[in-house]
Parts: sequence; C-alpha cells; structure tokens
Amino acid sequence: MEDVAKFLFGIAGNVIALFLFLSPIPTFWRIIRKRSTEEFSGVPYNMTLLNCLLSAWYGLPFVSPNNILVSTINGVGAAIETVYVVIFLCFASSKKTRLRTLGLASAVAGVFAAVALVSMLALHGQARKLLCGIAMTVFSICMYGAPLSIMRLVIKTKSVEYMPFLLSLAVFLCGTSWFVYGLLGRDPFVAIPNGCGSFLGAMQLILYAVYRNNKGGPGADKMQDDDVEMSRDTRISNKQVAHGHHDGGAGKSGKANKMDGQV
Repeated sequence: MEDVAKFLFGIAGNVIALFLFLSPIPTFWRIIRKRSTEEFSGVPYNMTLLNCLLSAWYGLPFVSPNNILVSTINGVGAAIETVYVVIFLCFASSKKTRLRTLGLASAVAGVFAAVALVSMLALHGQARKLLCGIAMTVFSICMYGAPLSIMRLVIKTKSVEYMPFLLSLAVFLCGTSWFVYGLLGRDPFVAIPNGCGSFLGAMQLILYAVYRNNKGGPGADKMQDDDVEMSRDTRISNKQVAHGHHDGGAGKSGKANKMDGQV
C-alpha cells in the first residue's frame, strides 16, 4: 500500500512539474517574435537546467534505486530547459548577454559533468548516492528559493501583480507531492528540498490571500522615486523568475515561482 501511495504521489509530482516547466512558453514565444531577449535574464533557466540534470542523474537506478519517477520528469525538464537556453542564446539582445548566457551554460555543463564523472569513476554504493543527493539537494533548494525576491516585492508593494496565483499553487502542490514521495521512500534527498519548496509555496499562497484585492497597493504609491526605479527593474527580472522557476522541478519538485520545481 505504501508503494502504491508513493507511486501515485510521484505521478502527481510529474504532472505538476511538467506544468511548471512549460509555464515560460509565453515568455519565449515573445522572445522569438521580437527576436530579442530584451531585459529578460537567462540565469533562471540555466539554474533550473542544472537542477534537472542533477535530479535526473540522482534518480537513475545505479545511483538511487526505486526513484525512476524522479528521473523521468527531470529528464523531460532538462530537455525543455535546454531548448529555452538555446533560444536565449540565439536571440540574445546583446553580445554581452550572449556571452554571459554561454558562460552560465558552460558552467552548468561543467558542474554536471564533474558530479557525474566523480560519482561513476570514484564512488560506489552509498557514497555515490550521498554525493549526487547532496548536489541535487543544494541546487533544488536554490531553485525553490528564487521566489523569495518576488515575495519581498509583494510585501513591499502590497500587490500580487507579479506573483500569479496558479504558479504559486503549482509550486506548493509540486513541492508537497515530492515531499510526501520522499517521506514514503525514506529518502531525505528528495524530502528535504521539496519540503522547503512546499513551505515557500504555502507562504506565497498566504501572501496572495492577504494582498489578493490589491492591484497596485498603497505601498507602491508611497515609494520614493529611487524605490520606484528599483522596483521596476526588479519586476522585470522577477516576472521571468516566476516563469522560469516556477520553472521548477521536482524531486526537486522538484522547483520555482521561479517561482521554476524540483524533482
């Protein structure tokens, strides 16, 4: 019965995480139409790609037995995020942006290759699982933590304009599904980061409930001129985070409003 419950939560996590991975499509359709990345940042998509690669590797039978559902969704997520990064490279708004994105993508490839090679050539059994699990946990928590900047903006402006309800709900459900999956499988490397994701998702929903009726809250009107400018730049960046983390993952959940999940 426990195995059946674990399987069902894993399937639910796969479905919700897929929604999170596909959520940036409108952003990239805009980039393709305008043939420019404008002010969007490629960082969220590179970080989610790394998380997906490490999570997919961790879920493989020779690293972590009985976690194949972690590998399936993160393998799909890695493919989707790779497409996003390639589009970003093709339509970068400037040479500097292209070089920065290429550098990040190279770093992602380097980190993943290092973890994979060390785990295969130098480690075995529990030591291999420990290394891959720690790497996955660290980057999954980073991915889930991306929406913190959005939450700060909501509190400051008293407006949920840049924190979509459905993405916040999806992050919460994705994190919760993989958290329970990890508990049932007695796997702390799945449970811990997704427990963090579930908690942060719940905090986002609470903020939404508090400020849902504010469309441009009084806090925004009271900002000083310098705060307004800073908020504008932050909103541009965080709107992608919500689409490119809320990109998230699972097992990971799973992660991000980029809100991005981790699986």
